[in-house]
Amino acid sequence: MTKAIKLLTALPPPQRGRLMELAREVSFPEDTRIFEPGGTADRFWVLRSGAVSLTQRVSSLQQATVASLGAGDLLGWSWLFPPYRWDFGAEAFSPVRAYEFDAAAVLALCDEDPRLGLTLVRSVAEILAHRLEMTRGQLMEQYALHRRGSL
Repeated sequence: MTKAIKLLTALPPPQRGRLMELAREVSFPEDTRIFEPGGTADRFWVLRSGAVSLTQRVSSLQQATVASLGAGDLLGWSWLFPPYRWDFGAEAFSPVRAYEFDAAAVLALCDEDPRLGLTLVRSVAEILAHRLEMTRGQLMEQYALHRRGSL
């Protein structure tokens, strides 16, 4: 299993410093919808405090929480990949403070500093791989519980 990493601590100090020059401090009250599936993914956040639920619509009336994020976690990766649309929704589960990054500015920085760009993309890939493994484990547990219940 991959190890959980935090984006900012995964970057070497000089690269982290360059990225942080683009950060803007923001906050979201509890129960705020931060983004919706299908919306334009033009920014991302690194959570400083609080909790965010990533949600997936199951039906027109129901949504399921697919992940919970906390301090240090990356919120949003769709800004890296066409068509630059959110795959999930995100909601503040508690009051949240975060660093917000404009995707266009970060991508321009990555073009200017390819080493930072490669490190950033590799870090995001590691984060996504870890989340995928965690989700797969949860699905396997649910499947096993469902199978036991139907015997």
